[in-house]
Amino acid sequence: MDGLRIYSNDDVLKLVNVRTGETKLGERAGTVSSLEDLNNSEARFVLLGIPEDIGVRANYGLPGASTAWNPTLKAFLNTQSNRFLDGSELIILGHFEFTDPKNDSIEGRQQKVSEIDEAVSACIVKIVSAGKIPIIIGGGHNNAYPIIKALSIAKKQAVDIINIDAHADLREPNGRHSGNSFSYALKDGYMTKYGVFGLHQSYNNAAILKEIETNEKIRAVFFDDILLKDSLLSAWDQLINDFETPGLEIDLDSIENVLSSAATPSGFSLNEIRRLILGSSKRFAYLHICEGAAEMADGRTSSLTGKSIAYLITDFLKSYTL
Repeated sequence: MDGLRIYSNDDVLKLVNVRTGETKLGERAGTVSSLEDLNNSEARFVLLGIPEDIGVRANYGLPGASTAWNPTLKAFLNTQSNRFLDGSELIILGHFEFTDPKNDSIEGRQQKVSEIDEAVSACIVKIVSAGKIPIIIGGGHNNAYPIIKALSIAKKQAVDIINIDAHADLREPNGRHSGNSFSYALKDGYMTKYGVFGLHQSYNNAAILKEIETNEKIRAVFFDDILLKDSLLSAWDQLINDFETPGLEIDLDSIENVLSSAATPSGFSLNEIRRLILGSSKRFAYLHICEGAAEMADGRTSSLTGKSIAYLITDFLKSYTL
């Protein structure tokens, strides 16, 4: 059955490798029994998983994004709690469970994505309305739309978004999938400004490039230009300076050699993305990491995806205390 599975403290501790003389983040992080209980917690952040790849498949992509959540959670929970990051700042909420569409056509998958949108958006509204900062681990990039929608509803205004991505995901809004979250967010009035960092010139079609050039709400920094002339941090700062408490999207296909539906041999390094997060001059409204996989339908596997994402989560949490 579709829905949110909320974790108990026992659920979390089952994933923690307890060792004498050490304390892990999973031993310090909190849990709640309902979304309403978020209002009674002093924790600032909420971690949520959306392990699905229906949106990727609705965009003719390769399944696999559903496999990143479990290894990420285990890697994160077993990170050390110490003076750099305690863990009590965070609630481990749980994860969504979505069944495959009964009609496994492109149209059936797109309809299912619309249903996922509603469930995810309703949950994120409650997290943000409780004064928390959501950290969402996907799953496909289709989930950006309900997150942006929820943030806009909770804030009662259109919001700014920064997306670190090789692709702009501005495909036509003619049926929901992983390639058009930002098209829908713009069309539906949920997004004020959209900044894309690290676009690959050869992997965005002519219509999308024209939209970027002509839509005053969109700012783009191409990866190719960073390679040629710009330093990473200066290009990043120039983009984000004009954005007001933006949501932060990280598509893992922007990082070289990370397993994903659109994996790339040329992109940012993991350490470069860590520098962007740790050194950012902005505070972000949320963090959404998507499109990574531990296993792909074509047989490829990676034992490092979960730990890579765990590094980005801890960096995001640390950036609020630096």
